Amino acid sequence: MKLPAPQWLAYTQLLDSALPVGAFAHSFGLETAAQLGTVRTTEDVASWVRGMLRHVWAPTDALAVKAVYEFGPAGDWRRVWEVDEWQHVSRAAMETRDGVMKMGRRLYKLARAMHPALPWGPLERAVREGLCPGTHPTVHGYVAFHLGIPIGQAAEGYLYGCASAAVNASLRLLSIGQTDAQALLAELLRDVAGAWASVAELPPGRFHANAPAAELYMMRHETLYSRLFMS
Repeated sequence: MKLPAPQWLAYTQLLDSALPVGAFAHSFGLETAAQLGTVRTTEDVASWVRGMLRHVWAPTDALAVKAVYEFGPAGDWRRVWEVDEWQHVSRAAMETRDGVMKMGRRLYKLARAMHPALPWGPLERAVREGLCPGTHPTVHGYVAFHLGIPIGQAAEGYLYGCASAAVNASLRLLSIGQTDAQALLAELLRDVAGAWASVAELPPGRFHANAPAAELYMMRHETLYSRLFMS
């Protein structure tokens, strides 16, 4: 299969913070934490992102990415869709569930336009027939898998995107400059790798999350008096 660009460049394009999949519109609870004063400084943002990486994004989302690599080679897409559904319904906050699904659907449409030669049939049928919600991590994994990206890079790439989105959200919520934000993101790269390493050996069905405070912030977001973000 001939790709329109070298594989790693095609994948790198998907990690661009300006990719129009809606990440800029979601804070996933960070806006609530900022309004309540829990997150106020660059150090607080770093702590927030590290906690989300270790306790939510890696053990839940990254394992959805892994499911594509675990079951995709044998064409066992049913098990991929099951993991997608299970991890989706495990998200307690309605706004978060809705946001992760919307981002996944937008990524699917965008990536299909960018790479029409990839085998979209299984994912297209699953979403159309309601076999899976088509969440962001699963679609990310599907695209990365068919671009030939190794599992480690795909999982770390997804986690980097989560960290980048959170840091970019903090720019609009707090008094943090562009230079400080980029320095923070560079500082978090090791945490991205460590978060993936901590769950890399787990089977996809062992996804889990342990961030009750963050879940409460996500739930409380819809009742904030004023909001910049959708979640």
